[in-house]
Amino acid sequence: MAGENLTCEKIFAMEDEYGCHNYKPLPVALSRGKGVFVWDVAGKRYYDFLSAYSAVNQGHCHPRIINALKQQADTLTLVSRAFYNDQLGKYEKFMTELFGYDCLLPMNTGVEGGESAIKIARKWGYYVKKIPKNQAKIIFAENNFWGRTLAAVSSSSDPTCYEDYGPYMPGFKLVPFNNIQALENELKDPTVAAFMVEPIQGEAGVIIPNNGYLKKVRELCTKYNVLFIADEVQTGLGRTGKMLACQHEGVRPDIVILGKALGGGVIPVSAVLADHEIMDVIKPGTHGSTFGGNPLACAVATEAIKVLLEEKMVENAAKLESVFREELEKIPKNEVVTVRGRGLMFAIDVHDNLPADEVCLRLRDAGLVAKTTHGQTIRLAPPLVITEAQLRDCTKIIRSVFENFKN
Repeated sequence: MAGENLTCEKIFAMEDEYGCHNYKPLPVALSRGKGVFVWDVAGKRYYDFLSAYSAVNQGHCHPRIINALKQQADTLTLVSRAFYNDQLGKYEKFMTELFGYDCLLPMNTGVEGGESAIKIARKWGYYVKKIPKNQAKIIFAENNFWGRTLAAVSSSSDPTCYEDYGPYMPGFKLVPFNNIQALENELKDPTVAAFMVEPIQGEAGVIIPNNGYLKKVRELCTKYNVLFIADEVQTGLGRTGKMLACQHEGVRPDIVILGKALGGGVIPVSAVLADHEIMDVIKPGTHGSTFGGNPLACAVATEAIKVLLEEKMVENAAKLESVFREELEKIPKNEVVTVRGRGLMFAIDVHDNLPADEVCLRLRDAGLVAKTTHGQTIRLAPPLVITEAQLRDCTKIIRSVFENFKN
């Protein structure tokens, strides 16, 4: 098939015939990306308003990140953690100094970061909090989403995630998101090791808690000697207008999980950050990853973070939040129920009389790609390199689609 010019239809048909049907993609076959734009195989250009679920915060194929990838790929890519390499220590030092933690555990995917944080928390519960053996509990918020492993689906309240995958991981409990009283009732249990929560729930539809919620979570976790784990895989690294979403309330979690944009839209990279008193429960041989901390990932992640900082992408997300909100609020209220968001992470809830999937198809036709979550919610998350002029152009496209929608 080398050299064959595939049409969109051929690409759709191949995936349908030879692939596992675990996704229902928007029917567009992309072949190139640059900055805020992607192009399909026919050469049509689109604004990317998903950013690979915030893995492409720095924009598609950022030249500095691609250059770091190429240079390291020509030198050394993988040796496993059986040996030291010349990139990992530099990367760990850079990241821990930047985020203010003692230690970094390098992993690959966001869900591996979540799994690792839970393992660390359980071990901490036994070694430090002295929870009786095999009784440690982890509390999660309802409507959380942090991946598709058996542990992740065991913590889910979404039947499409967990149905027919049992038996489930023991020791997990759920509380309503943004409900402090329900959380405190669970934290009183002395066998609770940690509470793991997204500062803003992404997959649930960009659900933002009340002001002060995260501060109260921090206070309660301290009061009951429970670790506060912040899942910043999607909300971190500038997406909400702060480097970490927890910084909007000035709170410091005990464990932070990073991923997605940490790989600069190039390769999967994740990380778990914590201090020595927590991280040091992990001893040689008790946890690991062949690819975690590989030289290629370390070089790419370092440059990905430097690009975010030096090109002021975090500040750009903060600055454009008001523009984004103001323009989306102009959509007629008979078509959109709610607009909510922070930084460049927004969602709109579409009235039931307008099928949200069809809205996304109309957006595609108008030159903008976005995707639904949970039926009638459309997430809108452009790369953080977007300019104000581009953002206004995009919101004009979005408003036009709604205003001209005919069932």
